[in-house]
Amino acid sequence: MKAILTHPGSAHKDDFLACCLLVARHGVPIWRREPTDEDLADPRIAVVDVGGEHDPAKSNFDHHQFPRDHAPVCALSLVLQDFGLYEDARRFCEWLEPAEWFDTRGPFATADWLGVDRAIVNRLNSPVDITLLRRFAQKRECGPGDPVWEVMRMVGEDLFMYLRTLRERLDYVAEHASFLDVGEGGKALRVLFLPRTDPMPDDPSSGMGRFIESRGENVAGLIYPDRRGEGYGLSRHEDSALLDFTRLAGEDDVHFAHARGFVAKTSATDPERLVALIAKAMV
Repeated sequence: MKAILTHPGSAHKDDFLACCLLVARHGVPIWRREPTDEDLADPRIAVVDVGGEHDPAKSNFDHHQFPRDHAPVCALSLVLQDFGLYEDARRFCEWLEPAEWFDTRGPFATADWLGVDRAIVNRLNSPVDITLLRRFAQKRECGPGDPVWEVMRMVGEDLFMYLRTLRERLDYVAEHASFLDVGEGGKALRVLFLPRTDPMPDDPSSGMGRFIESRGENVAGLIYPDRRGEGYGLSRHEDSALLDFTRLAGEDDVHFAHARGFVAKTSATDPERLVALIAKAMV
């Protein structure tokens, strides 16, 4: 890759983030100008959000030529598709679909689609959004060493890392975790149990919520290896009112039970004992 080219003038979240990903992947400068026919024909120049052409083989990622009734996709969507990350991004980055709507349908249609008052959309802006987009828009060219380019590289790297590590964590949870039913009859509830493994991720519970969401399970609690000790953490899932871990405060093997009842830590490692603690915490 030789360079990334995007349109001059005002910058928007979709072209900014699309360029962030390309910068993180290729480490090349960004040019802000209208593309020439030669630019569009050169696969070494990624043409983003301008040029009227979507052709990944030529590194061209524009959506403005799509029909008016086309599903909301923006330049960022097209770059994510090219990297094979779009499905995971749509699934695990809740901000992506609103960004697609905002760029292709505008703030009013997006507010209507979200079912919120139109003034709410403006209230979600912050100086982070405003300053980064304004400073990027002022550039004619930026590359390594330029503060804006370096921030864009970091944003792209973090997005790549989030999607890559989340997929790895989901695969890890799918391989090792199991759903357990605690209690009997109408009072039974389901928990997700993740045992300790060797080796084990730095944050073993990361990804459990997303895994439950992907399976469509109705889960009230989580049991997972404690990051700070050899025991386990016990917590509510989605702040379920069916569990109150203050009920475990008097147990000898429970060294922490939060006063608000949403989490506890235990030195117990035997699965039967862990299930018994969940049962005792049931409301």
